[in-house]
Amino acid sequence: MKKVLYMHTGSGNRGCEAIIRTTSEILRGPKDLILWSGAKPEDEACGADRGFERVVVSEEIARYSLAHLKAFWGRRVLHQGDANLKVFLRELFRDAAAVSVGGDNYCYPWSAKYNAQLNREIRRCCKASVLWACSVDPEALTPEIREDLAGYDLITAREPLTYDLLKEVNSHVIRVADPAFLLGREDLPLPEGFAEGNTVGINVSPLIMQYGTERSVILENYRNLIRNILGKTEMNICLIPHVFWSHNDDMAPLRLLHDEFRETGRTCRITEGTAMQLKGYIARCRFFVGARTHATIAAYSTGVPTVVVGYSTKSRSIALDLFGTEEHYVLPVQGLKTEFELSDAFDWLKDHEKEVRSRLEAVMPAYREMARIPADLELFR
Repeated sequence: MKKVLYMHTGSGNRGCEAIIRTTSEILRGPKDLILWSGAKPEDEACGADRGFERVVVSEEIARYSLAHLKAFWGRRVLHQGDANLKVFLRELFRDAAAVSVGGDNYCYPWSAKYNAQLNREIRRCCKASVLWACSVDPEALTPEIREDLAGYDLITAREPLTYDLLKEVNSHVIRVADPAFLLGREDLPLPEGFAEGNTVGINVSPLIMQYGTERSVILENYRNLIRNILGKTEMNICLIPHVFWSHNDDMAPLRLLHDEFRETGRTCRITEGTAMQLKGYIARCRFFVGARTHATIAAYSTGVPTVVVGYSTKSRSIALDLFGTEEHYVLPVQGLKTEFELSDAFDWLKDHEKEVRSRLEAVMPAYREMARIPADLELFR
């Protein structure tokens, strides 16, 4: 059966890139595998488009084709403002499994509502409707969203809190792991100042600034973390971005921190890289502190002890899955009150390095295999 991946906003977010790369592998792409992308040039720039038979955008209706004529009729005769999109959806999803790959779509009320509206149109065309490797925030579960979630023929939940929440909403939900746990790595030469095996990787997202009680408290926690590492250990620091969108760019806060501490001679930063290349840098760190979920997944999956600066169900629940608790592993950004909480969390991780590494080494092989579970389902054969 043809499979169409949608709700992919573009590979400028390397987490989105990691998801479509690994999903293509799980679903045995690229034959009969199509990606509807919100930013096709981003996918092409990092090579993420190669796992698909083709990558399309919603504006692509071949001129003078039957679909083009149908859209023209809808606009000019029936006065349908959304005629182009409706025709595009009918052509794209006819007799297909529609696979919604935006794992965070139901983490926020606004995106959940948009997803529900789009799904109503897609389900008129597709053969099966799938929500792929998702997390769901309870606050997003309005009656409209519950109805939408109940309409999926299959939901794969990437962590236990979402699974427990959705099994009462849809009987076709199964447990998996995030597909990005399967992402390969590419090891490029390390930048000057990166001591392999003795560097702390740090990722900061401008997004987390929205969730703190005070923006300054969050940034000061990172500053104190860096001062702690430089003052009390012999480790170096590498600042590693994971999202490169102009409206939500990790480079902005990382540049600020780099400028403040560059004179120490023990900090460096990464300025570019695909998801696999960034994973290559993260894998060669001794510890990792990250705000972006898929940056922390890159660390977990390569056995690097990690503190997650979290703000959502997915961060807490993945840690719960791996360690049996979120305590010490996830620092909820919403609850930050003092300027030393991140530094304290890092100290705990450093003091328990051996046991955390052993835990990741023990659980990761089976956990990675959980991501492959959907490959054997009849729906995807």
